[in-house]
Amino acid sequence: MGLLVPILLALLASLFGGFYLLGAFRKQRPGEPPLDRGPIPWLGHVLEFRRDTAKFLERMKQKHGDIFTVQLGGNYFTFLMDPSSFGAVFKEARTKLDFSAFARKLVDRVFHFNQIEHSKNQFHVTNNRHLMGDGLVLLTESTMKNFQNLMLHSIGKGGDQKTWIEDGLFMYSYNIVFRAGYLSLFGNVSLREAGSTEKSFEMDRIQSDELFTEFHKFDQYFPKLAYGVQSPRERIEIRKLLRLFWKTLSLQVVKNKENPSDWVREEQQTTERQGMKEFMQERCMFVMLWASQGNTGPAAFWLLMYLLKNPEAMAAVRREVDRVVTESGQEVRRGGPIINLTYDMIQKSLILDSALEETLRLTVAPVLTRAVMENMNLKMSDGRAYQIRQGDRISLFPYTAVQIDSEIHPDPLSFKYDRFLNPDGSKKKDFYKNGKKLRYYTMPWGAGVSMCPGRFFAMNELKQFVFFMILYFDFELKNPNEEVPDIDVKRWGFGAMQPTRDVGFRYRLRF
Repeated sequence: MGLLVPILLALLASLFGGFYLLGAFRKQRPGEPPLDRGPIPWLGHVLEFRRDTAKFLERMKQKHGDIFTVQLGGNYFTFLMDPSSFGAVFKEARTKLDFSAFARKLVDRVFHFNQIEHSKNQFHVTNNRHLMGDGLVLLTESTMKNFQNLMLHSIGKGGDQKTWIEDGLFMYSYNIVFRAGYLSLFGNVSLREAGSTEKSFEMDRIQSDELFTEFHKFDQYFPKLAYGVQSPRERIEIRKLLRLFWKTLSLQVVKNKENPSDWVREEQQTTERQGMKEFMQERCMFVMLWASQGNTGPAAFWLLMYLLKNPEAMAAVRREVDRVVTESGQEVRRGGPIINLTYDMIQKSLILDSALEETLRLTVAPVLTRAVMENMNLKMSDGRAYQIRQGDRISLFPYTAVQIDSEIHPDPLSFKYDRFLNPDGSKKKDFYKNGKKLRYYTMPWGAGVSMCPGRFFAMNELKQFVFFMILYFDFELKNPNEEVPDIDVKRWGFGAMQPTRDVGFRYRLRF
């Protein structure tokens, strides 16, 4: 007994010492934001944060105001909820606030890809060259051809093409948009392998459909992967899925494809030139696939869902689509050529642009995080200043801070297709809070150095999908009274949200 007491005391001392080193007993210093460590040592608020990020942050805002520091899994995050002060974060030097340090850890945890081996500057240059400007024009043309193959391959092939086909709107939208994007970026089955153009198209349809099935499985695990909370059985399944994608996107497989995008081709050449190991190149390709296609399919679902539930919006978009096609000198008719949907055409769809931006405002909710590299002073728009500690993180959650703020966007939970249009039909950019014009009034793509480089490609994909649906299909909800499904709160913080359930719809070719 005499020996047991000192041992227990030593263990307790070690335990408390460990908690102290990990910040479990941290105190708010003068000049720092309000501190809320949470109910559980080290874990802090992480369980409530994971359960419903939006609800938790709103509770913290009501309790502490528009800036506060919370403990999440041993780390301290300062959340800034005042959109007028967001510029102070985005304009800060990378020597003080670094996005890549936090992103590297997430990518390594989810995809087992170590970005230290990769030049982020070169990656940035490659993105800008091929996902914007002239590079995007070429990519849009390739995407159009793949949408045609996936959606319109049965036109003129005989059979009863006026028969209704039933499906889930979420799975249909996600499937088609993912496959079109994947084929456009990573290439098509070669004629040498297929033997004929028709067989190549067929193999593309079959193989991309099989790949989507596996991609969707992986995507369902994504929140658990990001938080590192998978069960042993889930870890085995995830590892199988990762190996499948690494094999499918291997250097040799992609090199044997026809028409891979210049974005993928240049990235492969760059990683080879840098001497990156081949297995790491495969992982890099999967990161690129997920980053480019993980959000567009779910966003396509929400866009179609809102249009189907808002007849006025659907009618306005239909009129615009018909006008754009007519002005291009083309016509959709039985037996006629399939519409050549160009980059210039989809840039003329301002009503669709507004409907898309409204959809993203309602359904895309990233958490934007920077690692604090040195002690710093954060100055807010009203003149207040706070000391932020080195080793902490600064985070923004634009969904509640901006996108559904009723002062910025009246009736914020309602879909208004023309919210981002001026009375003259031009794009609306003037939004206010507390009488001040906001620079950041909706942020589905992030901002600053972390702003999604593929946003223009993603928007083009979404608009092409809607164009082809409207031009070539009759489609409707199976139940006209179907309500818009709730958002799955488990996915807060990871981009485009997903619904808690799918929605039945039916479609058929118009001709």
